[in-house]
Amino acid sequence: MKAYILIKVRTGEIKQVVKQLRKLPGIVSAEMTFGPYDAIAVVENGDVGKVGSLIASEIQPIPGVEQTLTCLAVDI
Repeated sequence: MKAYILIKVRTGEIKQVVKQLRKLPGIVSAEMTFGPYDAIAVVENGDVGKVGSLIASEIQPIPGVEQTLTCLAVDI
């Protein structure tokens, strides 16, 4: 399963947040973006519960992270 995590970050903290995201297990990539969200992280894991745990216990507590939106990718 692949998920795209769109992240709003407090002003001035984007570089630190992206560095922290890149250190987390399960994160395939993390990049700064322009638009309504400041960063995007790509997560790959076979279990939706583990994706949820990663977001709740590892991503959201990162200092500077204000909000996340998770988009699950599905194969058709």
